[in-house]
Amino acid sequence: MNRKTLVLLIAACLAALSAAQPPARSEVRKPGSPADRTQWYREAKFGMFIHWGPYSLASVEASWPIMRPSPTWAITEEEYRSLPQRFNPVKFDPAEWVRLAREAGQRYMVFTTKHHDGFCMFDSNFTSYKITNTPYKEDIVARLAAACKSAKMPLGFYYSPPDMNHPGYRDTSQPSSAGWQGQPQRPEWPLYLDYMELQLTELLTKYGDVAIIWFDGLGNQAKYNGRRFHDLIHRLQPATLINNRIGLPGDYDTPEQFIPKTIPTVRTPRMGGTDLADKSLPSPAVPKPEEFRLWETCMTINGTWAYNKNDLKYKSTQTLIRMLVEVASKGGNFLLNVGPTPEGTIQPEFQERLRGIGAWMKVNGDSIYGTTYGPLQGLTCCRSTQKGNTVYLHVFEWPKGELEVKGLRPRVASAALLAGNKPLQFTQTGEVLKIRVPAEAPDPNVTVIALKTK
Repeated sequence: MNRKTLVLLIAACLAALSAAQPPARSEVRKPGSPADRTQWYREAKFGMFIHWGPYSLASVEASWPIMRPSPTWAITEEEYRSLPQRFNPVKFDPAEWVRLAREAGQRYMVFTTKHHDGFCMFDSNFTSYKITNTPYKEDIVARLAAACKSAKMPLGFYYSPPDMNHPGYRDTSQPSSAGWQGQPQRPEWPLYLDYMELQLTELLTKYGDVAIIWFDGLGNQAKYNGRRFHDLIHRLQPATLINNRIGLPGDYDTPEQFIPKTIPTVRTPRMGGTDLADKSLPSPAVPKPEEFRLWETCMTINGTWAYNKNDLKYKSTQTLIRMLVEVASKGGNFLLNVGPTPEGTIQPEFQERLRGIGAWMKVNGDSIYGTTYGPLQGLTCCRSTQKGNTVYLHVFEWPKGELEVKGLRPRVASAALLAGNKPLQFTQTGEVLKIRVPAEAPDPNVTVIALKTK
């Protein structure tokens, strides 16, 4: 970047910053205690992640084909950059997306407003690389936010700190692969942080209540000065939750594409991606509430985040239900991703699985929503969650005649199949509980037994 361009950029950013005003005092919500801020999230348990952008036209992953080019993607950076010229999702119906999430039993949504490529799915005043400069022309984020508000569905915004398109983030005269991790040593870097502040201010003041800001900072996150952006978010929307991918702990951890082996606590490593999949440290099987650290695992239905017509390796409905149960049994949330098509629809394979999960949740949702990790951990046959004096056993391996579980200290007052509230006979000797069960599993996915304790 030459000196003249740099001076112009500085002037433009300073002018924009002075023009960007926070909402009036009456519009800023007062923060509650940390427990109050996260209570809705702790109870929701299950959300929809949405990765969508012009990259769906090419059936490639979001951003990575230009950051780490590979013959597998079969697309050049020039071709990738030209995709917005053809992006026109005329079948996009945000109300239908929200209805599908409701049918799946999902209680919040997180949408990619900007991925690492820098393309904005909202009408930002500070870039031309955006949805309103495509043939579609409309502000996708505005339409989705309106649909979520109408349906009272909490909506969060994924926002990528990495930005391959901004000259302050990296030298854009070079391929993205040469500087995709950012170049904070360049004098233009402060301009990029100003750009982030401008765009986050837009997202937090133009689209109503924002449930979550979901950062995805990749490596060396300290370079983003996360405190600056935490303070901005807390000032503009104090109730908004923040994940842990901008160099600060945030409100919750975000393991990606894996479920921790043990319940995350203050003594286990923080999780912000895929790098800790096999590095969980030993922790108490059932920690004290004050030791628990809030977390959410994000997962794909097939193998890619974005729409990919060639990726047919779909997880089964049963597998996804059991993943949801596994997550809930360790106190976490499950953020399940969909990658909409270039036309703006959600593919039938995803819809089928989401509705299958929803059908199970209609019967068994009490064992997931509003629960925390259960008192029985490490069992082969079952997973457990707990709500008040009710312990829910999610049976993965159906026994013949009798289900035996060890380690339950409270005395059991009653046992029943959650579906239909059908009582079951049981005996309890010390910490050994034996329950008489039907010959066949009532639910082929996961059968839930509700134990009322004294």
